[in-house]
Parts: sequence; C-alpha cells; structure tokens
Amino acid sequence: MLDLFKSSHKLPAEERVDGRHVYIRPPQDDDWKPWSELRERSREFLVPWEPTWPIDSLTRHAFRRRLRHYSEEWQMGAGYAFFIFSRADNALRGGITLSNVRRGVAQTGTLGYWVGAPFARQGVMSDGLACIIEYSFQHLHLHRLEAACLPRNAASQGVLRKSGFREEGFAPKYLRINGVWEDHLLFALLAEEAMKQRLKREEGADRQDGTVQALR
Repeated sequence: MLDLFKSSHKLPAEERVDGRHVYIRPPQDDDWKPWSELRERSREFLVPWEPTWPIDSLTRHAFRRRLRHYSEEWQMGAGYAFFIFSRADNALRGGITLSNVRRGVAQTGTLGYWVGAPFARQGVMSDGLACIIEYSFQHLHLHRLEAACLPRNAASQGVLRKSGFREEGFAPKYLRINGVWEDHLLFALLAEEAMKQRLKREEGADRQDGTVQALR
C-alpha cells in the first residue's frame, strides 16, 4: 500500500527553490511526522487564521489525502504546494501554496501560507514568499499573484507589503475562517513589479559590494 501511494501520488521533490535562509519544495510522504508535530505545536497560533481543522486533520491518513489533492492539482497545472525548510538544518518551518491558477487571458494564481508558531516573526515567510514569487513568475510565467488576509492580521499584511504586494481592495465575508465568514483585504503583485523590485535589490547589493571593496 505504501509503495502504491508513493508511486501514484508522489510530488516532484526536485522542484526546489532556494532563498536566503530557507528553501521550498513540494511535500513528500516522509514529511508527515514533522508536519503534524509542527502543526500541533502551532494549533493555538494557527486556528484563528485558517479554515476549520477537521478532527483527523493531523493524522497520516489525512496527510495522504492532502498529498493526493496536491498531486492532482499539480498534474492539472491548477495548484502548486510547497513546504518551507531551513537551509541551515533542513527542518520544516511552514508551508506555502499557489492555488486557483488560471491560465488563458488571466495567467493568475492565489497564494496561501502558514508558518509554525516557534518561527513566527523571524523572516521565514518573507524568505518563503520570495521563493514562491520567483517560481511563479520565472518558472510558471504567471502575470499576477493574489493574496488575501484578515484585516486584523497585521503580521500577514506586513509580510505581503514587505514582499511587494499592493493592497487592492476589501472583500466582505470573503472566506470562511475557523467556521465564520470573514472580511478580507485583497493584495496583488504583477510580474513586472516583482522584476523591478528584484533589479532594485540587486543594484543595492552591487552598490554595497562596491562600497566594501572601496574601504578595503
């Protein structure tokens, strides 16, 4: 049964993107234990911002259902799920998903993400978002990324703005979060905006390197 699962629903582990301090790759069956442990440790931290957790949400069976769904989405080109790992020790830090990918005239996808409570406000998600932005625009060649967050979630708003997203609007009762239909703020980032921001960062790094060289 295990071999059948791995052969029929395995996500492409080679699809890895490295950031400054973290990297992202698709989840694998062997990730269940660290994933379930981190999610359990972070339950109180995560529940207010997520859809209602099913009773069996952290079981291996539920994790495999999740992987099957991710695999089907990946094969259809409709969604791309990643876990976030530390480059220092390869430990799981969180997850990030590009879903609802629309091709044709839209070329758009929607981002969702979570970080384990012990690693919140440590730059993990900023680094992870940089990875998924690179993957979305440079590998998938999307035109636009969208994200939404609760108006009271200042941390999520901050990481989106830091990553270059613009606030575009307000959607009443947009998503059902923890059993309640909640209002959301809507954010977006275009491929050309991300490219300009990347070039600006690279120019700043080049100037810094030049200053260091001049001081030597």
